[in-house]
Amino acid sequence: MAETTFGVNHPLAVKVWRKKLMQEVLKETWASRFMGEDSNSLIQVFDDLEKSAGDRITVGLRMQLAGAGIQGDDTLEGNEEALVTYSDNLFINQLRHAVKSGGKMSEQRVPFSVREEAMQGLKDWWAGRIDLSFMNHICGNTGQAHTRYTGNNATLAPSTNRKLFADDNTSETTITSGTSDQFTLALLDKAVATAKTASPMIRPIKIKGGEYYVCFIDPWQTQDLRSQSAAGQWADIQQAAIQGGQLTDNPIFTGALGMYGGVILHETTRLTTFTTDGGTRGVRAVFCGAQAAAIGYGRGEEGKKGDRFEWVEETFDFKNKLGVSAGMIWGLKKLQFNSEDFGTITISTNAPQS
Repeated sequence: MAETTFGVNHPLAVKVWRKKLMQEVLKETWASRFMGEDSNSLIQVFDDLEKSAGDRITVGLRMQLAGAGIQGDDTLEGNEEALVTYSDNLFINQLRHAVKSGGKMSEQRVPFSVREEAMQGLKDWWAGRIDLSFMNHICGNTGQAHTRYTGNNATLAPSTNRKLFADDNTSETTITSGTSDQFTLALLDKAVATAKTASPMIRPIKIKGGEYYVCFIDPWQTQDLRSQSAAGQWADIQQAAIQGGQLTDNPIFTGALGMYGGVILHETTRLTTFTTDGGTRGVRAVFCGAQAAAIGYGRGEEGKKGDRFEWVEETFDFKNKLGVSAGMIWGLKKLQFNSEDFGTITISTNAPQS
């Protein structure tokens, strides 16, 4: 009886597993809900290098014209305004990881496929690495120096005019353990005002006629918000919780805690933490607008757009052991023009785990 099989490194099998990994990673990656190809996205996707050579994507910014203009028949020639432009660079590099079986006898003892489990393990690893890289960048976590954990780009500290601190503090070191230095809705109001009056303005994300910002907070900052029971505090978020309607079909609202003053709150455990001079645990929450970060990809296995992962299967020790690797050429970073963060504001508060 003839049988059709697809063994290790069969071209069709490799293609199927590569596609399967891509789908699973996108589904599991938390940051993917904030990605989009246009400038209205929190994380803008650049695919310039998926079909061409190079390791750098240049992102440009044109400032708004600010001249007064010329009235009537006054002479315009000689009173033109020069365009002011800035740029940022996103670098891409290859990152790979692999799983290797202990051998056929080892595989015999377990009721699962090494190929399948390798895919699940690599999916979880890639999803975690992309999410961690995103958070390291928007938090400005310069404490993580290895670019394997920062999307192949060095992190940049929060810029001077894009930092807010609890109460009247001017640095993270002076924050205390008191309730006045907790995360509050007033800090969100201040972040919105800062975003709207910044130069350049931190643009909100436009969704179906509405304008929204996103703020990422720590679970213990969430706990502090819930403890603030006065009128106009946590109860207001609950009343404005995202329920039904057309907004929920946009992934940016998926899993949100709620919304306050046009700011969608998301909770994460990956924010940058710090210890104050008094020994208090602090967290750097992050308020984001459009184009807060950028992600770019290089050429995949077949050089096709969207075909970003490379799936490789190899046998070792006279075909006794199976090894599986998954790699991708990519880069991720926070956008910063003229030494100023373009779409992020950090909000530092205490967040003791108690």
